[in-house]
Amino acid sequence: MTERTESAVRLVILLAIGTMAGAAAFTHVHDLSVAHGQPDWIGWANAVAVELMAIYLGLELRARRRAGRPVGLVSSLLVAFALLSLAAQVAEAEPSVWGWTVAAVPSLAFLALVKVVLSNAPAVPPAPEPDQPPGDWYEVPEQATTEPQPPADPVPPVAISAPAAVLPPRVVPSDRPHVVGIIR
Repeated sequence: MTERTESAVRLVILLAIGTMAGAAAFTHVHDLSVAHGQPDWIGWANAVAVELMAIYLGLELRARRRAGRPVGLVSSLLVAFALLSLAAQVAEAEPSVWGWTVAAVPSLAFLALVKVVLSNAPAVPPAPEPDQPPGDWYEVPEQATTEPQPPADPVPPVAISAPAAVLPPRVVPSDRPHVVGIIR
């Protein structure tokens, strides 16, 4: 199988799993919202918010890691939305171990698919060869020898007297000089 064919097969599998797992996860969140009193359109809005938030947070996490920015809050939110999605799947299931397991599969497959796709980092191209041979890299440049210049005539310091700040009475207590500017 050629690399191009393999890439095409991977894409078809990715789209099939993503479409079916996403549809099942969206439907479970929608049905749970509607079963608990939300109108139909709000059920779909909840489904979109919960499921797409996990994808968005995965993208945001990747971007923050690339930029060297903190990822704690984004990671916590990703876990929270993933658990919320998973809880919706399990809540709609038959109350048995197999019912919960089977109901959790779409959400777990969808999240695993997002994780795999987002973790595929592009290959880093090799560093370009330097123009100089390796022997020249660490040579210290020669120091130019010149006669030292005589020091310039020192300039005597000038005393600058600034007028003292005059504060209105009772603004700053005399025993707390470090609170200048704070009016009580």
